[in-house]
Formats: sequence, C-alpha cells, structure tokens
Amino acid sequence: MSSTITYTVTGMSCGHCENAISEELSALAGVTEVAADAKAGTVTVSSLAPLDDEQIRSAVDEAGYELVGRSA
Repeated sequence: MSSTITYTVTGMSCGHCENAISEELSALAGVTEVAADAKAGTVTVSSLAPLDDEQIRSAVDEAGYELVGRSA
C-alpha cells in the first residue's frame, strides 16, 4: 500500500535547502519520491508503505531543518 504525505517544514529558503531535505528523505527505506518546496515550506514524501512521522522528523532534523507536522 503506497503512501503520499505532505509535511510542513521550517527553515527552507532556497534550492539548496530543498536538495538537502530531499537527499536525507530519499535515503529512507521505502521512499520512492520526495518533492520539497521552499517557497511553500512543504515537503511531500511518497513511499511504498506508510512511514513513521518520527523517521521523517529525524531525516529533516539531520538536514538542518525543523518538521512542524503534517500539512492540512
């Protein structure tokens, strides 16, 4: 069962930020696609199965940004 979830992330301001977050999240097992949008302050993660939000939070933290939570 695939999953696509959009999260709100603070601290992104440019393409470099988008790439840093995308690289960290893409390294997670099962992730098939990552779309970070600095202007909107969001990152959308597609995966083969639902991921634990704490996994996402850890990867975003590792990239140097803060995961606020799931977007509405």
